[in-house]
Amino acid sequence: MSLVGLAHGLSHFFHLLLPPLFPMFIRDFGFDYVELGFLVSLFFIVSGTGQAMAGFLVDRVGARPVLFAAMACFAASAVAGAMAQSYSGLMLSAALAGLGNSPFHPVDFTILNKRISPKRLGHAFSVHGITGSLGWAAAPAFLVAVTALTGSWRWAMVGSALLVVIVAAILFWHRDALDDRAPGVQVDPKPTRADGSKPEHAMAFLKLPVVWLCFSFFFWSTSALSAIQGFAVPAVTRLMGGEVPLLAGLLSGYMLCSAGGMVVGGFLAARAERLEKLIGLCLLASAALLVWVGTATLPNAAVVAVLVLSGFGVGLAGPSRDMLIKRASPPGATGRVYGAVYSGLDLGFALAAPLFGYLLDRGLPQGVFFGAAAALALGVLSATLVGGRLTPSAMPQRAKPA
Repeated sequence: MSLVGLAHGLSHFFHLLLPPLFPMFIRDFGFDYVELGFLVSLFFIVSGTGQAMAGFLVDRVGARPVLFAAMACFAASAVAGAMAQSYSGLMLSAALAGLGNSPFHPVDFTILNKRISPKRLGHAFSVHGITGSLGWAAAPAFLVAVTALTGSWRWAMVGSALLVVIVAAILFWHRDALDDRAPGVQVDPKPTRADGSKPEHAMAFLKLPVVWLCFSFFFWSTSALSAIQGFAVPAVTRLMGGEVPLLAGLLSGYMLCSAGGMVVGGFLAARAERLEKLIGLCLLASAALLVWVGTATLPNAAVVAVLVLSGFGVGLAGPSRDMLIKRASPPGATGRVYGAVYSGLDLGFALAAPLFGYLLDRGLPQGVFFGAAAALALGVLSATLVGGRLTPSAMPQRAKPA
């Protein structure tokens, strides 16, 4: 759990390798925010495309070698950023970071599903989600601090490369724990046709409606997260029309509250039979809080508290979400399913940001919160449909009394 969590935290760190340094890029290169925004889109386009393909590679060669290849891409991304002399250099850095990020969900969940006992999987998914949130929180602090101490953002990039080396060394030291093909580890059977006549085609899982429902669930839930991460602060400022206490700590508080929800959610996911009901309850509660903020009826002093609390509900649903994907994955296609499903996450980030930015530009700050709430509600609908399509054999069975 700790090793996979450490690697996942580093992948989220590299989500934000470039954005905290945008003011320095504007100062040194004269870029505008449209150009810099495209670097973020490039990252998620490469990551989303690569993630769908990485699942096939993980199923074929195993998760561990792909994990170390991703680490090499991260190191190359940081070095390319440190040496960048133009926009093309930063594009190369963004593309390499996206390529390194692309296999992480197929890799992580393949290792966890094969190396962690079923009764602890909920906790493992909780650790996975928490470390991702911590990686997001660590990147701006690290990059800005190193830049301030050294006087150059290039040294922040060098420091990021050294961070990759340290993490990769720890993973290599404990590489046996990450081997999803070690003796004694359960190997997924090759998927076969319903009549058992011959193996299914490698792409056959794409015919399953449940896979695309899981994809849509990630797309909608990530679209809501994109709204909060990118636009909650300016939207609150415009919506409330006055000073909002503790607004500067909104995003940090949201992510920390989300991480707390994931801790609790790990215990719930390990025990829940109908995960889609738990997910629906948590996300609808968070959506209601976002609508409440959007109505502008809250006192300014309460806005940040309500928004932060909505993060708890989203975090609470996280481990159950990952467990639901596991139950929906056909045998022998774990990596492929996680790769395809989690590419919805990248697509959500890539497409939602321009839409919510447009709402702000049009003077509709309430649309950020109403839109995020609607996205969560659509995510609940997708999760409910996933749960309704799971076969009884995919559901956990309660032990019968002696």
